[in-house]
Amino acid sequence: MINLDNSSTVQSPDLVIDPGALSSTVARVVEATPVIDMHTHLFAPRFGSLNLWGIDELLTYHYLIAELFRSSDLQPAQFWELDQKARADLIWESLFVLNTPISEATRGVVAVLAAFGLDTNAKDLTQAREFFAQQRAAEHFDVVLNLANVSDVVMTNDPLDDAEMRLWREGGGADRRFHSALRMDAILNEWDAKYSLVENLGFAVAKDLSGRTIPELRRFLDHVIELLKPLYLAVSLPDTFRYPDESRCSRLIRDLVLPVCHERQLPFALMIGVRRQVNPALRLAGDGVGRAGMESLNRLAAENPDNKFLVTVLSRENQHELCVSARKFGNLMPFGCWWFLNNPSIISEITRERIELLGASFIPQHSDARVFEQLIYKWTHSRRIIARALAEAYEQLYADGRAVTLAEVQRDVRRMFSGNFAAWTNLQRG
Repeated sequence: MINLDNSSTVQSPDLVIDPGALSSTVARVVEATPVIDMHTHLFAPRFGSLNLWGIDELLTYHYLIAELFRSSDLQPAQFWELDQKARADLIWESLFVLNTPISEATRGVVAVLAAFGLDTNAKDLTQAREFFAQQRAAEHFDVVLNLANVSDVVMTNDPLDDAEMRLWREGGGADRRFHSALRMDAILNEWDAKYSLVENLGFAVAKDLSGRTIPELRRFLDHVIELLKPLYLAVSLPDTFRYPDESRCSRLIRDLVLPVCHERQLPFALMIGVRRQVNPALRLAGDGVGRAGMESLNRLAAENPDNKFLVTVLSRENQHELCVSARKFGNLMPFGCWWFLNNPSIISEITRERIELLGASFIPQHSDARVFEQLIYKWTHSRRIIARALAEAYEQLYADGRAVTLAEVQRDVRRMFSGNFAAWTNLQRG
């Protein structure tokens, strides 16, 4: 056996790992393996103001806004009257000075500051603001990607956002590390309010989907796909989502999205379980979670065996059902611990459950980052948890009579961190 805790030992990938060295060996492999972050809300540096970064953006992230009102008497309406710097100052004082930052969202900010050698016990934001003000976006983003060990970033791209589409027409896909994902929410969930935007682009569409609306929407999507070269199409769906039913969303999925994805060999990513604006006063921070019915997912997978689906669910209670569905349908790929599930205790549970039911045939995490520096803490925290879950699985395998080699561990981690996604989306790298 090989013990990788002993630096004098030759580290041959073909020799089995000593059981006593499993935990540390797996942790090092996980730490060293680059990851494809397959779902973010980030952009390549050339997208300029669409990118969010720096201390004020980190502190005014909607997770922290929601947390603020549990530690402050300030009312939401008063908060929104403040400018961004004042909001950030308030959140820093309330959650980091007057209270100990022990929540996942606050610890994330601490981890980012520590990564840059900044004072995590500072009484104000003077030092942090001076540091970020000195950074140039392109070089800073390179540093962040290196610290997070992220090789590729998949963006979220809205085909009806004029500012974003203008940048795409000007060469938005030039950075090979950044890939597009075509977000379908405006079309599938907000058609009544957004159809006129498609119409204004010169496509003959109707609010009630009559006439040539579906063919014209296919023509529109073909145009956007040629421009963006997305790796997949995606939509965020409520816990009330049902398929098939009489809704426009259901019809558009059946008659538009599934045929386009099949023809283009693009996966369709379903993110199911959000309950929008349970507290509208909090704006983006006011969304909640609901348990979804998984029968619709099974129906989609069964009726469309030649389509591939990337799937994540927001409710913890839906996770086991998703794993079971993935065991039954080879065209389902579970991914990530989304939004309210991106907490260490829940990530640990979900990752262990998936390993037990699916082996290494899933994508364990995505950052869902909206602020660029969040890549640092989200991947640092997730790597720790994934490493522990994998090490535990290998320990159980040893107990059952099967040793593992370094090469096997490296293969499993590469598969989970990049290989599964690259194969599912036909991503050509290099």
